[in-house]
Amino acid sequence: MKKIILPFLCVLLLVSCKNETKQGDSNSEDPGKTVTDTIIVEVPAEPVKKTLKEIKEELTAKGFKTYVHVNETTQDTVLMQQYFMAFLKKSAIKMQNEEESERLQKLHLEYLSKMYELGYADISGPFGDDGDISGITIYNVPTLKMADSLAKADPMVEAERLEIEIHPWWAAKGVGLR
Repeated sequence: MKKIILPFLCVLLLVSCKNETKQGDSNSEDPGKTVTDTIIVEVPAEPVKKTLKEIKEELTAKGFKTYVHVNETTQDTVLMQQYFMAFLKKSAIKMQNEEESERLQKLHLEYLSKMYELGYADISGPFGDDGDISGITIYNVPTLKMADSLAKADPMVEAERLEIEIHPWWAAKGVGLR
C-alpha cells in the first residue's frame, strides 16, 4: 500500500507545483500582480538507509560515546549509545499552594515536551508509586554536563520542587520498548 501511495503523492505534488508555476508565469506579465516563487520538493521513494558504521561515525562526530556489541547467541550486531537517565526526586520543599503547584506542573510538562520535540529527551514519565523518585527523563545528548544543564532547567527543578540525579545509561541504538 505504501508503494502505491508514496509515488501518487509525489506525482500529485509535482503536478500541483507545475500548475502553480504556470499561474505565477501568467501573472508576471501584469506588473500590478505579485509573483510568488515555487519550490519543488523531491521525496525519495525509499528512506535513506545508513550502515552501522555510518551511524557510529555520525554519533562519534557529534561527541556521543558508542560501542558495537555482538550478541554471542544470535550473532546480531548492535550499536550501543550512551544516554543519560535523570531521576526526578522529590525535594524537601513541599507544594503549599495548589494554584502554584498546578502552574509548575504545567510548565514542567511543557518543558519535557519541548525537550522531546527538540530531540534532547527520548523518554519521560512518572513512576506509579509514592516513592522518593517521582519519574525519569532519558536525555539523548553527548555529555553529562549537557544532560545536567537541561535537567536543571526544568521549571520544577528550578523551583526546587524536584531534585535531579543523573546516571550514564547504555542502550542499543534504535531499539524501542516492547
